[in-house]
Amino acid sequence: MTEMVDQVRVSATSEKVNARLQRRYAVEKRFRFYGIASIIIALTFLAILLISIVGRGYTAFVQTEVRLAINFDASVIDPSGGREKAVLSSADYAALVRDALTARFPEAANDRQARRDLFSLISQGADLELRKMVMNDPSVIGSTRDLWLPMAAAVDQLRKGHMSRDAEKGGQYTARQLGWIDSLEASGALAARFNKWLFTAGDSRQPELAGVWGAVVGSFYSLLVTVALSFPLGVATAIYLEEFASRNRWTDIIEVNINNLAAVPSIVFGLLGLEIFLNVFNLPRSAPFVGGLALTLVSLPTIIIASRVALKAVPPWIREAALGLGASRLQMVMHHVLPLAMPGILTGTIIGMARAVGESAPLLMIGMVAFIVDVPASPMDPSTALPVQIYLWAASPERAFVERTSAAIIVLLCFLAVMNATAIYLRKKFERRW
Repeated sequence: MTEMVDQVRVSATSEKVNARLQRRYAVEKRFRFYGIASIIIALTFLAILLISIVGRGYTAFVQTEVRLAINFDASVIDPSGGREKAVLSSADYAALVRDALTARFPEAANDRQARRDLFSLISQGADLELRKMVMNDPSVIGSTRDLWLPMAAAVDQLRKGHMSRDAEKGGQYTARQLGWIDSLEASGALAARFNKWLFTAGDSRQPELAGVWGAVVGSFYSLLVTVALSFPLGVATAIYLEEFASRNRWTDIIEVNINNLAAVPSIVFGLLGLEIFLNVFNLPRSAPFVGGLALTLVSLPTIIIASRVALKAVPPWIREAALGLGASRLQMVMHHVLPLAMPGILTGTIIGMARAVGESAPLLMIGMVAFIVDVPASPMDPSTALPVQIYLWAASPERAFVERTSAAIIVLLCFLAVMNATAIYLRKKFERRW
């Protein structure tokens, strides 16, 4: 009788255990399903974002250009024949472009309105290309060259399908102008070519001549200043707090403040930079050097925290072995702990730099939002940065700036991807296992 009762109890217990196991397995399956679903949803939204950006921006990498026979008339460019730079620079190169267009469409030569409509098809910066060509090689004066020159942004948008040919549906050109465009295209004189201005020029009021190079150089100078300041300061601070500082009330306050600074909105650092760097030290406004100082404030907490984590990851027995063999505390840190922690420190630094290069709020506060045409030659020259350039183009009313905004975002994302890939490479290359 007792054996039967024991068997019943064992059977009941087994059933309860099996039921609990089944519930636990069901919970684990649901949790796993939720995790996989979250990843799929996140990747879906990421794919939608990337497809939207690339879909709007890839067309900016090509630009509509026209092939014209430009006669570099010496009487227009250099009447005196002295080849003086001041004379060559101030010549009326726009007249050369107008003459070439009139020669292409002679029916517009005697009609003032027709000439105005015809000249509006080509970019207002086409003469700048001729000036640059003559300044680089004055021997072209007196010759006739077939050159590819940029068309107006509206023509480019029309050929890319972003603008209607019908004036009632937002079209900009008349039937006569559309006939000239079709004639150029039919003769092969109109083509979509690689947009060199996007990667070689600074900002411009003309969308077809606007480029990201000035912003890229400005971001490079700012990032250079940020690395030069934040890396040694951040690593030195992490080493002191982790290896030398005593555990007391003051160090606890410092650690809490560093952790809090990592979560402070970046615009606060911009306000600090505006007050200290510009108003107190009177540093030049809109300079990449000041931008680098502001971004240093943004990236320092991230680098300090990442460096401390990397130092903590070094096993304590390495410290004990170095000290046991007679090394000083400084020798132990510099010769043993720091080399082993360096992969993690470099990874954290690059991630901090990636955050800094994508920041715009601190740069807006110190004036790097100004319209700058020239590419900066030094960190002290006025400049803008790539995130700020994206902000400026996004606020522009012209339709052509929409695709250039997306193109600039693509350039920024590629730059961030390269930085993150570099961080992974450095970690794999210098990582040591123990």
